[in-house]
Amino acid sequence: MPSAFNTAEFRRSDGPLQHNAATAWNLGWTGAGVTIAVVDTGIDIDSPEFAGRIHPASRDVFDDRDTRGFNAADDHGTNVSLVAAGGRTGSGVVGIAYEATIMALRADFPGSCGADNPADPSTQCSFFNSSIAEAVDHAVANGAKVINLSLGGGRADSILREAVQRAVAAGVVVVVASGNDGEAEPDAFAGSLDAFGRDGVIVVGSVDADGTMSSFSNRAGTFPANYIAARGGRICCTYEDGQIFVDAQGFAYVFSGTSFAAPQVAGAAALLAQAFPNLTGVQIIEILLSSAFDAGEAGTDAVYGRGILDIAKAFAPQGTTSIAGGDRIALSDTSAIGSPAMGDATARSTIDTVILDKWGRAFQVDLSGTATGAQVDYPLHGAVATQSVHRAAGNDSFSIGFTIDSRGQSGELPRIQQLRLSREDAQQARVLASRALFKLNPDLKAGFTFRESASGLVALMQGTDRPAFMVADNAAADSGMYFRADTALALRQQLGGWGITASAETGEVMTASAFRRASQQRGQRLAGDVSTFGLAFDRRFGNLGTALGVTVMNEDATILGARFHEAFGTGGAQTLFVNTEANWKFADGWNMGLAARGGYTKPQRVGAVSQGSHVLSQAWSFDLQRTGVFGSRDSLAFRVSQPLRVESGNLSLNLPVSYDYATLTPTYGIQRLTLTPQGREIMGEIAWRGPLLGGYGSASMFYRNEPGHYQSLPSDQGVAFRWSRQF
Repeated sequence: MPSAFNTAEFRRSDGPLQHNAATAWNLGWTGAGVTIAVVDTGIDIDSPEFAGRIHPASRDVFDDRDTRGFNAADDHGTNVSLVAAGGRTGSGVVGIAYEATIMALRADFPGSCGADNPADPSTQCSFFNSSIAEAVDHAVANGAKVINLSLGGGRADSILREAVQRAVAAGVVVVVASGNDGEAEPDAFAGSLDAFGRDGVIVVGSVDADGTMSSFSNRAGTFPANYIAARGGRICCTYEDGQIFVDAQGFAYVFSGTSFAAPQVAGAAALLAQAFPNLTGVQIIEILLSSAFDAGEAGTDAVYGRGILDIAKAFAPQGTTSIAGGDRIALSDTSAIGSPAMGDATARSTIDTVILDKWGRAFQVDLSGTATGAQVDYPLHGAVATQSVHRAAGNDSFSIGFTIDSRGQSGELPRIQQLRLSREDAQQARVLASRALFKLNPDLKAGFTFRESASGLVALMQGTDRPAFMVADNAAADSGMYFRADTALALRQQLGGWGITASAETGEVMTASAFRRASQQRGQRLAGDVSTFGLAFDRRFGNLGTALGVTVMNEDATILGARFHEAFGTGGAQTLFVNTEANWKFADGWNMGLAARGGYTKPQRVGAVSQGSHVLSQAWSFDLQRTGVFGSRDSLAFRVSQPLRVESGNLSLNLPVSYDYATLTPTYGIQRLTLTPQGREIMGEIAWRGPLLGGYGSASMFYRNEPGHYQSLPSDQGVAFRWSRQF
């Protein structure tokens, strides 16, 4: 509850506190501009609780009663109005819709109330169906949105029923008290209006402070569908001269009855009518009923009907939601998943927009709470847990190599009937990657790979001497996403001292975390197609090898590996990478390497993606390697690197920022979703590899600061050792 409303006045007010009215108040909805017609015994026209908010069309149905017209005969009508719309004055109590206008329609038969009959002050006020009907028609004609009937008794006649039907047809909410007989059914008055109200009438029973049905209240009985309960037991407090009345002993007086439960609901209806002017009376009633707190037996029951009034829930979106003017998006859906290059950027972003629920109600929401960053990769296990067999063969003109999974785990098998392999043999020989190289003439090479990236194929054809590390990647090959290559082709032409290599690649980018939609039982990682086209130039200058390349990467459904909900209508993106590499053999057995990659990503301008969307990214790595450390064939290398990271940029989304109920159209504005993380991963790794104990061994020690570009994550460090041998 907002502290601004946590006042002594509020704490004395039983209905607003129990029914969570402050949730609506905090959103700015107070009932202002909405008229509640109270058909009753009039109102205390001098009470400061209603100052400036008594409708000019207020009247006494019996015009000749007295010169003050609708002034209260007793305190019943005043208390009903107080519960519905008592002012927020800082003293006394406050009503549910404290800025609503009250249209006081006095309809009690002259002389029937005790206050008008000195000979018998205990006389109960009586009401004729015709006078109530006249008041109802008058309320509709003068713009009332809610009509409160805290009345009871016998069955409504056709005159009153038809007046109520006209009110419902005009979009007015009609609220009726269920009666105070403690019966299993609403009284005949409420029941007959419910039966003829065509879902535009809501019947209200009373609960106590603890939410139990009041002993005096008539239950839902055979009218549960349009029945709701609200606070009607022991409500504070009676007034005298505009202030809470306190007797000589210091006691204040409370009042009880379904007559005072009904205006709690009438006030809630006024809040909804102000907030959502598109709603009909029938829709307002259904929202109140469907959002009620389920009490008693599960679901709709014969005691509490649909449950207990819950204004907070009534002001929450219901049913299928969608971006205003756009596609469906459930508030439980994932709105966005960043890529590894974006790290913790989603924690800094806001996605303010307007959604519509199933009733066409507009809600301002920030969808950033449903956005998530990439799941951080901890690569050590993948580096040491593989069980694979490598095979290669070839000559000066042709070579071929395979990496084969030897774990024997079940999974998707190759087409064994074409290979003439048994299922068991095929499962033991699942190809993880393969490569074939061809020398077409002394200066022309061609290559093909399966499940191996184009960057690795190009480096091999260039003859680049890259150290091998278990964890740290070479910057020139870093795409900043979880990418799985399918096939790659490359063609290299030697022109004098220069080598020119063209390459192409297809593959998939895997969403960096589980994507959830309301239509799915569980989250899943989604894949999107990616293709790259590259051109690289390389040349050696003595002991210095250099390479410069450009790569164009096209994504069909992601933006540098990030995925956004289809409600935004985002398409893919195109990225231009510029790569530089240098390797310097500065001494016998010593090699120094430097690699850098810079990227510029331009999202496609489709759907909500607007002008100004762009991403600048960068990766770098520095290597130092010594060969022949403990023997002629081993090596010891050190690498420090920064994986690809977004250095600047945002996604500009043209989203609804307000909604006009008059035209039922949204107004759009630009929301800039920053994609730059606060964290910056810096990785260092020392790696050794070489012959060991008749086989081949490798060892690594690494340290990652702010892994995954998450500033808040602890460092990741580890030591690994792997040994393999052919048999």
